[in-house]
Amino acid sequence: MKNLSCSLNLILFPLLLSASLFAKSPVRTGIVKISNDSIITKQISEDNFVLINGIDQWITIKGESSKPIILFIHGGPGSPISPYSDKLYKDLTKDFIIVQWDQRGTGKTYGRNAPVEFTPEFLQANPLTIEQMTDDGIAVSEYLLKHLGKQKLILFGTSWGSALGVKIVTKRPDLFYAYVGHSQIVKPAIDDAFYNKIYKIAKDKNDTESLEVLNSIGKPPYDRAKKTGQLFRVLKKYERANSTPAPETWFVEAPAYNSSKDIQNREEGDDYSFVNYIGDSKLRLHSIIDTIDLMKDNLEFKIPVYLIQGNEDLMTPKEASKAYFDKIKAPEKKYYLLPKAAHGFNEAVLEAQIKIFRSIKTL
Repeated sequence: MKNLSCSLNLILFPLLLSASLFAKSPVRTGIVKISNDSIITKQISEDNFVLINGIDQWITIKGESSKPIILFIHGGPGSPISPYSDKLYKDLTKDFIIVQWDQRGTGKTYGRNAPVEFTPEFLQANPLTIEQMTDDGIAVSEYLLKHLGKQKLILFGTSWGSALGVKIVTKRPDLFYAYVGHSQIVKPAIDDAFYNKIYKIAKDKNDTESLEVLNSIGKPPYDRAKKTGQLFRVLKKYERANSTPAPETWFVEAPAYNSSKDIQNREEGDDYSFVNYIGDSKLRLHSIIDTIDLMKDNLEFKIPVYLIQGNEDLMTPKEASKAYFDKIKAPEKKYYLLPKAAHGFNEAVLEAQIKIFRSIKTL
């Protein structure tokens, strides 16, 4: 296990954020009466593995039973929101049922299904595809609606989760009130233009350290995912320099996600998911990003669409998401461009999410 983990330890660079229980966690559901004695609501707090398309997948549900559901589709792939959800969204549980899902290959879901040894053979025998994960997302949505007795839910996707989210809602719009995308992926490409943009910034800044890295890996295409990870690290440095950071307290793992086994599962899940996303010819792994072209495949929406974009985002730049937004057809659509925000979350991004969620009609 250690050998491959060491060889992959520079592969990972999550697009959003950087979890194994082998038995179900207890489900805690309390009964609460509100002012009208004829109305009874349940306070829901569930942390469970649920069988989704043949494997156990980790789902947490928190909120009041009478409220609408928001299903969060995390980024990465391989970067769960679940360890940080209470920090980010606890106040929102007064108005919504907050659902976090560790996708196939991520966090606690990865840990539940992890091999005894993390090897190239495991990677080759268990590829991730966007089609498979779209079907997973639809199955999770159907499970939630049946389990919680709802007709529809709100879907939120960030970074990688924005591409997956679009695939889910355009395939099964009947399950959703609206789609909210953040750092919207459209047609990701690790190409000359992407490399040259980063190289120019480094040269303009006379950033010799980054120039050394960029010169050492050269221009894409790359045969190893590790090289893309190195390129992303330089990019993220410049995003951080030009954006307002998130509070440090946001991304401290909750105790239930902070054991040594949880940390190992998140790290290996990150490696597993990222190498599938980017591809690696020496490991004979095809790239998920080569299969994503929303501008060609996903312009028609039957539900409202809201996109949140950071002005300083270099990973999924505003030019691409705005061009996509302008082309899509939807009953309603709105585009939010946030100054001093980059690819990840900060307070402005969270405030925009909450504002949009509360504006969506769910009756």
